[in-house]
Amino acid sequence: MEASCLELALEGERLCKAGDFKGGTAFFEAAVQVGTEDLKTLSAIYSQLGNAYFYLKEYGKALEYHRHDLTLARTIGDRIGEGKASGNLGNTLKVLGRYDEAVVCCQRHLDISQEQGDKVGEARALYNMGNMFHAKGKQQLWGISQDPGELPPDVRDTLQRATAFYEMNLSLVKELGDRAAQGRAFGNLGNTHYLLGNFVEAIKFHRERLSIAKEFGDKAAERRAYSNLGNALIFLGQFNAATEYYRKTLQLSRQLKDQVMEAQACYSLGNTYTLLQEYERAIDYHLKHLLIAQELNDRVGEGRACWSLGNAYVSLENHRQALHYTRRHLDISREIGDRNGEMMARMNVEELMEALGVKEADLSPSESEFKVQGNRLSDDSYLQMTNASLLTSPQTEELFDLIASSQSRRLDDQRVGVSNLPGLRITHNNLGHLGGDSDPQEPSDDFFNMLIKCQSSRIDDQRCSPPEGGPRAPTVPDEDFFSLIQRVQAKRMDEQRVQLPSDEQECRWFFFLQ
Repeated sequence: MEASCLELALEGERLCKAGDFKGGTAFFEAAVQVGTEDLKTLSAIYSQLGNAYFYLKEYGKALEYHRHDLTLARTIGDRIGEGKASGNLGNTLKVLGRYDEAVVCCQRHLDISQEQGDKVGEARALYNMGNMFHAKGKQQLWGISQDPGELPPDVRDTLQRATAFYEMNLSLVKELGDRAAQGRAFGNLGNTHYLLGNFVEAIKFHRERLSIAKEFGDKAAERRAYSNLGNALIFLGQFNAATEYYRKTLQLSRQLKDQVMEAQACYSLGNTYTLLQEYERAIDYHLKHLLIAQELNDRVGEGRACWSLGNAYVSLENHRQALHYTRRHLDISREIGDRNGEMMARMNVEELMEALGVKEADLSPSESEFKVQGNRLSDDSYLQMTNASLLTSPQTEELFDLIASSQSRRLDDQRVGVSNLPGLRITHNNLGHLGGDSDPQEPSDDFFNMLIKCQSSRIDDQRCSPPEGGPRAPTVPDEDFFSLIQRVQAKRMDEQRVQLPSDEQECRWFFFLQ
C-alpha cells in the first residue's frame, strides 16, 4: 500500500529526532512528492525540511523550504507560523553571512510574537536578534589584530546591540522560568562583554553559565564556560587562575573525545605558561597541540604551534631548536599564503642565524614532512579537516549585474504564488483558505521592500575587496590572545640583541595586565 504524506512525514520526523537528518530529508521529500491538502501538515513539513537541511549545512535548500513555509503561513493567515518561518529564515541567512537580511527576518519574528502575546516566541526572537548582531560583530572583527575592548566604533555599536538583545532575552526567560535558556543567555552575555573588553562582567556571566551547565549535566557547555573564564582571566593578568580553568577545559575535552577542543585547550595552556615564563611546560602543551593539528590536517594551527615553540625555545636560550621550529613556521606560512606570518618568520630566522653564527648554506634543507615524536594523546578516530580557501572578490560589472538579476529573481521567488508550492493539493476543502494570488488578505510589501534594501546594500559590499584575514585554524580558539604573546615575544627579541633579560626585566612586560 502506498504510504500517505503524513505517514512519510512522521517517519522523517522520527529519523531527524534520532539524528539521521539525511534519512529524514529523504522521507520528508517523499512526503512532498505525495502531497497533501492539509495546509498545517504541509507547513510543518516545510519547516522541518528547512531545519533538516540547515543541520546538513545545505543552506540553499534550507532557505527554499523556509520561504515556502513563510509563503504558506502568510497565505492562510497563520501569524504564529509566519513569525516562526521568519525566524528560521533569519537564522539561515545569518549562517550565510547575510546579516542585514537576517535582522529584518528576526525583527519580523519579534514583532509578530509581541503582537500575538507569544512570550516563548518573543524570547526566542530576542535571542536570535542578539545572535545576529553578535555574529555580525565577530565578522567585522575578522582580520583586525586588536585585543578585546580595542574596537572600532561600528564594531562596538554592533556588539552593544547584541548585548542589549541578550539582556532582554535573559529578563524574559527568567520570567518564564526557562533555566536552559538562561544558561545560553548568560554564556552569550559573557562572550559579548569579553569582546567589548568588560572582563569582570564577562567572568560574572560565565560563572552563571557554568553553574547552569553543571545543573543540567551539560558537559559541552561546562567545557565552554571553563574556556571562556580562562580567556577573560588572561586579560585581567590572572594567569595562574586561567591555567586552572584551561586544565578543566582539557580534561572535559578528552572526556568528550573532542580532539579539536583538546587541541585548543593545549594551545591556550601553552600560551598561558609562556606568559608565566614556565617555558618547559609551555613547550609540552605546544607539542601536544602540534601533534593534533597535524592529525587534523590543520596547517594554520601547525604553523601557529611552530611559531610558539620557536619562541619558547628562544626564551630557554636553545637557539638551535628555536631555529628548527621557526624555519617550519616559515615554510608553512609560505605554503598557506600567510604574508604576515612569513614576514615575521623570516625576520626571526635571520636573527636566530645571527645568534648562532651560521649561514643559510650551513643548514640542511627543511624536511618536507615534519613529524612530532611522543605519545599520542588519543587513539580515537578523528575527522579530516581542510582549510577553507579565501573567497576572492569578483571585479567585473557584468558579474555584478548577474548577481543583481539573480537576487531580483530570488525576491520574485519569495513572492511565489500558492499554486506553485510543492506538495500542495488544492481541493474544494482548502480552496477557501488559500484564496487567489491576489487575495485581499495578502500582507503589504513592507517586508519585501526591507529585504530589497538589504540585498541592494549587499551588492555594494560585494564590490569591495574582502578583508585581509587568512584561513581559519580549527585547532586554534577564536578568542585567541595571540597578539598579546606577540608583543611580549617581540620585546624579548629586541632586548636579546643586547643581552638576555633577567627575570626582573621580563616582569615589566606584564605590568599592563595587572
